[in-house]
Amino acid sequence: MQPIKQLSHINEKLTRYYSQLAWQAMLAEVNLTPKPGLVDKHNTGAHKDMALTDFHLSANAIATHFPRFLQAGAQYKNCPIAQLLPYIRPIGMDCERSMFRATKGVNTHKGSIFSLGLVLTAIGRLIAQQQCVSPENVSLLVASMCKGITNELKQKTEKPTAGQRLYQSHGLTGARGEAEGGYSLVIKHSLPYYLQQLAKGKLADIALLDTLILLMSLNDDTNIVNRGGVNGLAWVKQRAEQLLIAGINTRDDLVKVKHFDNECIQLNVSPGGSADLLILTWFFARLPNHSFI
Repeated sequence: MQPIKQLSHINEKLTRYYSQLAWQAMLAEVNLTPKPGLVDKHNTGAHKDMALTDFHLSANAIATHFPRFLQAGAQYKNCPIAQLLPYIRPIGMDCERSMFRATKGVNTHKGSIFSLGLVLTAIGRLIAQQQCVSPENVSLLVASMCKGITNELKQKTEKPTAGQRLYQSHGLTGARGEAEGGYSLVIKHSLPYYLQQLAKGKLADIALLDTLILLMSLNDDTNIVNRGGVNGLAWVKQRAEQLLIAGINTRDDLVKVKHFDNECIQLNVSPGGSADLLILTWFFARLPNHSFI
């Protein structure tokens, strides 16, 4: 891999804007309350090893690396998209080290480091190529960047990762599959749904919470399967679907979500994968969607 020899093609103002937007997206998710099985302002959900403060510390630590993803996307704008991942993996590893230092060893945002790192790299590339920054364009670039990434799950090893075990046992591709698909669950489902709820006049946090429940009803969340098996996943999807039908429209409806939260805690299941996709949904909803030509 050749060292970076040229200055970034993305200016400081844009770098700061998108880095801050990604940081705000992480905070929007963790501060959303109540959330079924997840850490929020009320409780630590199904997690006994982490608290709200850990997520705040983690987000702050990780965000210091976000400009590097954007700059890498710009600096390697002419690199074949399928060859880009090795250039940004070291940044992701630095992010993880910063996260673990901030949380004293707790994995709070590993999934978000992966997804936001990919998205910010794609945005840096789009800006450097003077292309429109839109959810659809970012999605296409991420999909191209990650083509074939799920092949890693098929490898037979003596000590398979959790992702490899779930793929080989149940065919679940998890975070890799979402990335390889350009986050199609967000682009096709949660993003339009979230924007629709806001357009209806729902309060911002109610619209976001409603969107989380939608994601839980659709997502084959490997975090849930890790803890509760495929039966746990089926139960979560069914309960989320029931909650969507019942409706989450006002703060009075939060009692239904709290009840769902208690059930998830009792079953020790946590929709961490859906939480990561919610972060992307919030982020994509705020892209300016214009060209920098």
